[in-house]
Amino acid sequence: MSEDKQKRTPSNKEKKGSDNKVLNFFKNLPANIAKPFKDTWRELRKVTWPTKENLINSTLLVLAFMAFMGVVIGLLDMGSTEVIKLLSSWAG
Repeated sequence: MSEDKQKRTPSNKEKKGSDNKVLNFFKNLPANIAKPFKDTWRELRKVTWPTKENLINSTLLVLAFMAFMGVVIGLLDMGSTEVIKLLSSWAG
């Protein structure tokens, strides 16, 4: 068998390199965990929050749209139910 196919053991230099990677991982772990939270906080500081009046108007608009869509879906459901009843009575 040639030497290329034999199991290769890492040299001391390669071991030190991988050890440094592991140590750097754990050394930077707290900073890597905190980074997304810091970024989120920075972005939240840039947000333009709505005024109370704007928030109330938007909420009422969403609630009115939901009520309207509830009526539309309810009517479609009732209509399709009647069509199914008509078809089943006609076929049977």
